[in-house]
Amino acid sequence: MASNTPDYSLVRKPHTPMAMSPEQLRDFAACADPVTGPMTFLTNHFYIQHPVKGRMLFEPFEFQIDLIDTYHNYQHSICLVSRQMGKTTVAAGYLLWYAQFVPDSTILVASNIYTGAAEIMTRIRFGYENAPDHIRAGVTSYNKGSLEFDNGSRIISQTTTENTGRGRSISLLYLDELAFVRPTIAREFWTSISPTLSTGGKSIITSTPNSDEDQFWEIWTEANNTFDEFGNRQELGINGYRAYRAVWSQHPDRDAAWGERERNKIGPERFGREHECTPIIFEETLINPLVLRDMEGTEPIERQGQIRWYKQPSPQYSYVVALDPSLGTGGDAAAIQVLELPTLHQVAEWRHNTTIIQKQISLMVEILEYLSTVVDDHTTDLYYSIENNTIGEAGLVVIQNIGEENIKGMFLTESSATASRRYRRGFSTTAKTKTAACAKLKSLIEQRKLRIHSKPLISELKNFIAHGTSYAAKVGQHDDLVMSLILAIRMIQRVQKYDVDVDDAVRDTIDGSREPMPFIMVT
Repeated sequence: MASNTPDYSLVRKPHTPMAMSPEQLRDFAACADPVTGPMTFLTNHFYIQHPVKGRMLFEPFEFQIDLIDTYHNYQHSICLVSRQMGKTTVAAGYLLWYAQFVPDSTILVASNIYTGAAEIMTRIRFGYENAPDHIRAGVTSYNKGSLEFDNGSRIISQTTTENTGRGRSISLLYLDELAFVRPTIAREFWTSISPTLSTGGKSIITSTPNSDEDQFWEIWTEANNTFDEFGNRQELGINGYRAYRAVWSQHPDRDAAWGERERNKIGPERFGREHECTPIIFEETLINPLVLRDMEGTEPIERQGQIRWYKQPSPQYSYVVALDPSLGTGGDAAAIQVLELPTLHQVAEWRHNTTIIQKQISLMVEILEYLSTVVDDHTTDLYYSIENNTIGEAGLVVIQNIGEENIKGMFLTESSATASRRYRRGFSTTAKTKTAACAKLKSLIEQRKLRIHSKPLISELKNFIAHGTSYAAKVGQHDDLVMSLILAIRMIQRVQKYDVDVDDAVRDTIDGSREPMPFIMVT
């Protein structure tokens, strides 16, 4: 059975008196200085393992000095740092200093994955084992995941989950790569840990970017909002955090030639995210990440109940109204999209997860009624349909009970009956039809033909990623608005067959500049 007794050939024994020379006392006092101590310790006694040079004394670059200053001089800091810049080394050194020179501290290290937390602890242990005895505190417990010192301080490492740190009294929280924690977990964790920090704890957050929709980016954005209500610039953001950013060009060993080689090697999207700190979705999204980055939504110009209107309808255009229904029991949401033809502008949308199917159809009918008053009751200029899989069957029954003659517009149907399949109104979604519609949606957005106004829809598109041979929302996210948009695209493709203007608007631009549909390989 493994022993919990530390190996005292590597660490200093706890509660052991030590005679110091005057020089050692001055050295200790300099490291313990509450202002300059961290830099003194790191530059004189913190050893690292360089991947090429091996064991060496830490010699911070200019931006790493700024990083240490940010960690130490602000209660809360958030640092956006590109890959392989030495941020983990800086963090390990500062946390080791804090544990030894701020007695009775509880330091929690939380990383997006176990190996990330383990790597930080490995660097902390290496730094501790190579420091002189007159500087380092005695050890009472020395494990892979935690260290405890005889001054009452301890360092604990964990993977970031919803419950990480819950119930602990934390002196210093260090969050590593928060942007790559699953969004639902990150938000639950942040909600859970925030009360702990509000009692006076110190926090340091570091990460490269992932999405501009995640918890890390939300904190980063608020930290960069440094204007008060009177328009005066403050040192801290509105959330009390100090923001610091370091990119590849600040590393003294990286010049323009290095940047060009790396950009050619990994591509502009990954280079932008990994080295220029641009928030581009990490996973393989349906829409090109660079296009998603530039998409900006607008606020609705009008709300009719839960229906959000983004553009005033006009009698000179036609409209499609697409309903992707749901059970309405609190799970997946039902959603409606309204698109304008031939401009391909999003006009309105609706989404809700507790609205019953009868009310979903009723809302669609209300939208059609409203549009009909705008287009002077030219019913052939209005098109509507629903996805008829599963709960959609019940929607077809509701439409039949209302009577199509009592609904404004034309009910579009995917195809007519065949010898092998009975006739059914609406659109059936299969793997084949979904993939084809995804390809068309990608084409229209990336060619800037389809204009999306909804911020919630753009957010869903940023989380609409490859799943096997198809696309769906990443785990913990939703794609209800996207699926209703895909249905609207399929409807437009039907209209395209007999409307010249719509055909011109929807037809692909053949110029060789459009990125192909992402290739998904099944192994």
